[in-house]
Amino acid sequence: MPLKGQLTMLSGSGGNITVLDSHEGKLLVDAGIAVSRPRIDVALSEISSAPPKYLINTHYHWDHTDGNPWVKEEGAKIIATAGTAKRLSVATHVTMWDYTFPKMAKDGMPTEIVKTDKTFRFGGQTVEVRLLTPSHTDTDLYVVFKEANVAALGDLFWNGVYPFIDNEHGGGIDGMISADDAILAKLDDDVVLVPGHGPVGTKKQFQDFRNMLAAIRDNVAALKKQGKTLDEVIAAKPTAKYDAVYGQFVITPDFFTRIVYEGLK
Repeated sequence: MPLKGQLTMLSGSGGNITVLDSHEGKLLVDAGIAVSRPRIDVALSEISSAPPKYLINTHYHWDHTDGNPWVKEEGAKIIATAGTAKRLSVATHVTMWDYTFPKMAKDGMPTEIVKTDKTFRFGGQTVEVRLLTPSHTDTDLYVVFKEANVAALGDLFWNGVYPFIDNEHGGGIDGMISADDAILAKLDDDVVLVPGHGPVGTKKQFQDFRNMLAAIRDNVAALKKQGKTLDEVIAAKPTAKYDAVYGQFVITPDFFTRIVYEGLK
């Protein structure tokens, strides 16, 4: 999906991938799933023959980082937060998925750790890497391509679908809403947004997503305060107003209610 200028979004391999193409090489935001490499290679070659020079991981989750080793093998430097490097260095069990993700192979580990916001020039763009307090996980960042007015938000934005929030590894519904508020305050109205999942989005769609999170958080919190169990809260359907829009993907209304319930502090 062409974005603006030399920027493109690839979808279909786990999380969305943002590609900045230039005579200096390519910059990728997220790497998808390793098994998709042949199809990603074709997509990248259709953009240009330039090799990847940078890969930025928005967070540690497998569907965004599993392709790290082959992208690094092609010559890319991998940029990530200290939290992402820490999570990738060990096997990580996610109870909600009942799955243990193996630790990252050594050749897929980040090569540059960002501990504060980072700005650099590449491919005719000012690339801004912006860090956040714990939100979707405790490892998140997002990327702004300033001149193109394009932002890659990773899993801080799921366009048109309920999100997964990793309560077990630093995430939480309150942190997610706070992070989205912080991002929204810095975005231009006509920005083009690459979500972690879903189609290319607008600032209005991102604002609608944030408002949905807050409304469901409030609904679930009120029910939980009444002493209702998780099953009772699910039965009350606190997401009902939003299910037609957001409830048609892998995170079902019941699953999202559980995520919010268990993430409330």
